Amino acid sequence: MSEINLSRTLTGKVVSDKMNKTITVLVERKVKHPLYGKIVVRSKKYHAHDEDNAFVPGDLVTIRECRPISKTKAWQVVKLLKKADTV
Repeated sequence: MSEINLSRTLTGKVVSDKMNKTITVLVERKVKHPLYGKIVVRSKKYHAHDEDNAFVPGDLVTIRECRPISKTKAWQVVKLLKKADTV
C-alpha cells in the first residue's frame, strides 16, 4: 500500500541564518479581505532545521512540518528551489 504524506509543506524565502543549524523562513500568502474584497499579503516567519548550515539569506526553499526540535523549531528544510542572487 502507498504511504500518505500528512505533513504540511510551505515555500518561502530565507531571511536569516544567524543561528547554528537553524534558518528563518518568511512565508507570504495572499488572502482576500472578508469585507472589502481586496487581496492582502499576509506573512509569517518559521524557524526551520538546517543540519549542514547550507542555506543563506535570499534562497527560496521548501520546508516541511516535523516533530518539535526545540521551543520554536518544528519545521525542517526539504529542498532548495532557487539559489540567492549574490552581487
